[in-house]
Amino acid sequence: MPAVLFALYLVVEIAALVVVGHFIGVGLTILLLIACSGLGLILTRVQGRRVFEQFRRAAEGKVAPGTAVADGALVALGSVAMFIPGFVTTLIGLLLLLPTRALLRPMVSAVANRRLDRMSMAGGYRGVVVDPAGDVVDGVVVNEYYDDGKGAGRPMLDDK
Repeated sequence: MPAVLFALYLVVEIAALVVVGHFIGVGLTILLLIACSGLGLILTRVQGRRVFEQFRRAAEGKVAPGTAVADGALVALGSVAMFIPGFVTTLIGLLLLLPTRALLRPMVSAVANRRLDRMSMAGGYRGVVVDPAGDVVDGVVVNEYYDDGKGAGRPMLDDK
């Protein structure tokens, strides 16, 4: 499946490159690809600083942590997309680096919350009891053994 997706990606990028090259020429197409990479570098720097500022504000409690993490993930994906050569990935990178990413933020937060819930359930509780209402109750599980003396096993406590 990954090979098919990669082949599809190559076909789409080459088709976009041929179409743009046909309309504006080969030289301008190459210059446009270089300019898009430069723009990606500038946007990555500016938006990266904003994301780190949001992380700082989230640590102070001024911004919801989910918002900061979602923005960080979107900026990281946009930065990677900007440096993959091609017009389609550059367009995707621009959409993720510009303020239009606010439209995708709720979806990214929902997906991240679902994955975190699955991961926390799969890892076990390890001494923490989670109430169905969502409250976390710290506690210690104490194992008690009861011996009524009627079994065939040795008594747990020595009788006199």
